[in-house]
Amino acid sequence: MQKTIKVLDIPFANTTLEEASSFIVDTVKKGKEGYVCTPNPEMLLESQKNPEFKKVLECSMMNIPDGIGILWAATHIYNKSSKLKAILTLPLIALYPGYFKKVLRERVTGADLVQKICEKVAKENINCFFLGASPGIAKKAAEILEQKYPGLSINGTYAGSPREAEMDDIIDRINKSDSDILFVAYGAPAQELWIAKALPKLKTVNIAIGIGGTFDFISGTKKRSPEWMQKLGLEWLYRVIQEPSRWKRIYNATIKFPIKIISSIKS
Repeated sequence: MQKTIKVLDIPFANTTLEEASSFIVDTVKKGKEGYVCTPNPEMLLESQKNPEFKKVLECSMMNIPDGIGILWAATHIYNKSSKLKAILTLPLIALYPGYFKKVLRERVTGADLVQKICEKVAKENINCFFLGASPGIAKKAAEILEQKYPGLSINGTYAGSPREAEMDDIIDRINKSDSDILFVAYGAPAQELWIAKALPKLKTVNIAIGIGGTFDFISGTKKRSPEWMQKLGLEWLYRVIQEPSRWKRIYNATIKFPIKIISSIKS
């Protein structure tokens, strides 16, 4: 396990896409069990007012930073920066994101993580199950990935919902699929809360991962931002242009989260 650093009490692994995906695959091969989360700034804000969600994040096998804002926050927390320095470096998030890749080395998105894991398990005797998104989306994403990575075994897909009334049926479907890795796309915090409750009842699943809107991106239902925007940490801008209704979530990530972090700095 990589060293961790806490941001708003949530421990993040100092890892990369390659290292995180290898750790997950190796964990499955060793027969160990747990869940992995990919918190972003909005999720951390939710954890501050949702004790159950916070506990789930605190108890995960690994939290991977999905957001340049997490790297920015970790940099100032680790270096014990002043409030003024934290404020002055905010423009660097867009202008020079590499500045924040020293404490936590890499931002790892759910979409990238799923594809890298699928690439690796295609060479192993490891099976996957895709749960969540709108009906038909997970199946389409599975078909695309199985074509992209020959040898990949996705033993089942299902939309369902995180409602308590559906849990037993979904667990039964997954158990019958004989899958080792479960990807859950219900959005945060619903997917993480669902995983924490369901994992003890899943007979063959070793690792479960909450992945948000990843199936939408892989299936082409929603378009990801250009690569240059991803590298600059500006996916949030692209998404708000595509979906103006997301403005509140973007506000939380780009305004409310930095204010929360700066307010927590004592010097």
